[in-house]
Amino acid sequence: MSESLLDAVRRHAQAHSDADGVGRTPIPGLSTIRATARTALGYAIQRPLACFVLQGAKEVTIGSQVLSFEAGDSLLIMADVPTASRITRASAAAPYYSLVLDLDPSIIAGLAADMSGGEDAGQSPVRLAQTDEEVSDAAWRLMRLAERPAAIPVLHAQLLRELHYWLLSGKHGAAIRRLGLPDGHVQRVGRAIALLRTHFATRLPVEQLAAAAGMSQSSFHHNFRAVTSLTPLQFQKQLRLIEARRMMLAEGANASNAAYSVGYESVHQFTREYGRMFGLPPGRDMAAASGRLHSAA
Repeated sequence: MSESLLDAVRRHAQAHSDADGVGRTPIPGLSTIRATARTALGYAIQRPLACFVLQGAKEVTIGSQVLSFEAGDSLLIMADVPTASRITRASAAAPYYSLVLDLDPSIIAGLAADMSGGEDAGQSPVRLAQTDEEVSDAAWRLMRLAERPAAIPVLHAQLLRELHYWLLSGKHGAAIRRLGLPDGHVQRVGRAIALLRTHFATRLPVEQLAAAAGMSQSSFHHNFRAVTSLTPLQFQKQLRLIEARRMMLAEGANASNAAYSVGYESVHQFTREYGRMFGLPPGRDMAAASGRLHSAA
């Protein structure tokens, strides 16, 4: 991994990171991540992305799959999937740094039309690979562009296209290519996921989700699980629990208000399912989070 890319990401992250360590760049879909200590598990429904680790190490769990990656590695997520992640190596003297790129299906579709495609027998929507030199170089030039605002409107589109090209040319290019298929299973399941993301607090019949995906119910169930590793009901449940946890952490909502806000009718059921997903019931989880904040202060 290029030292020049690390230097560029370090400069941007030190100047622009928010309280969560995220530094948005003026390049659409490109962000830096910085952490000066190991973190507790964080939960999210990730969108398709590429994460290039430049310093430190991180661990991501998707279902039963645990991936550990460090400087020089790329994590590729090719579908909307629930993850539990934590930074496992970081300190004030040697912070964790990474660069995150949102994968753009429209760019991928345009490139795939001009590229010969290989076969990809794997089904996993999450892959780990060493970062290719061409990928690192294209990412470095994007970060340099971020420091030159006047040039961004003219040059950013072609540099983003180049970075996607090198990712498509790599080991997992065939899996990434599926994101660009306009009527492929990933895109069709993605239409149902968009509905779930927007209306996660509402009971959505599987017929409605299958219709959004343009599939029969049996085909929809099979393909939804193949893409996300979850059933539609499990996916919606995790969306609800992640949002409820965010409300309690960021907005100070109590457990019952958070439960009803995300669509639960029973606080007892919410508490049970919350503890199953996050390892602690809501009250104890919030107390532990508060303790971590005080320790870090």
